[in-house]
Amino acid sequence: MSRPLKKAATLLVIEDDALLNSLLSHFLRSKGYQVESASCAAEGREILARLEPDLILMDERLPDAEGMALISDFSEISPVIMMTAYGSVKQAVRAVRLGATDYLLKPVDMEELEYTVTRVLETARLHKENFFLRRQVASRRASHLIGDSPRLKETLALIEAIAPSDMTVLIEGESGVGKELVARELHDRSQRKEGNFVALDCCTLQEKLFESELFGHERGAFTGADRVKQGLIELADGGTLFLDEIGEIDAVIQAKLLRILETGKFRRLGGVRELTANVRIVAATNRDLAGMVHEGKFRDDLFYRLSAFKLHVPSLRERREDIPLLAEHFLYKQAARHVKPIRPAAVKVLLAYDWPGNVRELRNAMERAAILAANDREIGPQHFSLCGQGRPSNLRLAFDHEPTMDEIEGDYLRFLVKKYSGRRAKIAEIMGMSERNVYRLIQKHASELDLI
Repeated sequence: MSRPLKKAATLLVIEDDALLNSLLSHFLRSKGYQVESASCAAEGREILARLEPDLILMDERLPDAEGMALISDFSEISPVIMMTAYGSVKQAVRAVRLGATDYLLKPVDMEELEYTVTRVLETARLHKENFFLRRQVASRRASHLIGDSPRLKETLALIEAIAPSDMTVLIEGESGVGKELVARELHDRSQRKEGNFVALDCCTLQEKLFESELFGHERGAFTGADRVKQGLIELADGGTLFLDEIGEIDAVIQAKLLRILETGKFRRLGGVRELTANVRIVAATNRDLAGMVHEGKFRDDLFYRLSAFKLHVPSLRERREDIPLLAEHFLYKQAARHVKPIRPAAVKVLLAYDWPGNVRELRNAMERAAILAANDREIGPQHFSLCGQGRPSNLRLAFDHEPTMDEIEGDYLRFLVKKYSGRRAKIAEIMGMSERNVYRLIQKHASELDLI
């Protein structure tokens, strides 16, 4: 049985009046919250050193500190509700300016307490997700995979079967086949669909930046870290974390990721508190992870954890029946209401091509064709440059042994680098990927490319 998607919020009550502390804690527990309590600032700091609550309820006057002096530090960890028996508008304004989220007067009215806690937690949740949701809406792809070929139907059937579980999934397939789209399908068909789908490209950031992006960081963790930053794992709490190109992460990150998979616990960069996240991890790769394990480049225990269920995404040449549908889809997205018909001869060209860049390359080709055909009534073969000039024809890669994917990739890249004098834009167009990823490949195979 999978874990519940939403864990009970954890509250920290810091109140030196033992009776009031007990009443508040008992009342909040009766409302379903997990409650930790402290009678002074020192005890509160000890608790905050080992856990991060969702909300702090704090007295203004404590035996060992003024609550107002603690707001700035504590509010970086969690939202703070200040309680005081000496309430005034001036005090309330001061508390909010220092970072408190809300303010309660003593004697505390329990109905008002419940309402305030609920509202503050909901506001914190919305604030936490706001940036991510805006980015998600701006970049969201189509909500379903396009096509009705037998190979795609097999993939969809596997997605339907595995989506409701919380099992970790490893999506395998060539570059450009739509592995992130498959991951989104898994999320959208799961019990976590109301949570966030958070994607991270593992090959775009340096080690420290990647660690900060994934796990977050504490203030002072490194130069420029002037405030606490939540990582993508926290944003994905209750949802799905998609790690694209998982084969690119280094050994340090591999070890920390394994710990999350095994315990659900992690620490921010520069932090000592153990944080938890109820996250389903879906990873993707276009590399041979099993081969990397054999070569000692990838942890075997992490590989076995990630590959609890493998899902292979077919290449476009393995489902050619879907090419016309996909072509029309991309053309419609590019041209909107002014969609031009695709001539049968042009469709034959699309069907005959092997699409080394897969769906991504087809999308780019259709967008280019729509631009070139702006003054024509139809899209014809002349609007594509797939098999003639500018494409490697009759290419043969010869090996005296059974090559690894890395060796094939390196030889093909060497061929293109020599033919096009290292022009990354041209190489990216042919390979159906971004210039950034071409640059990454060139760096990866730098020792083998004598022209670099």
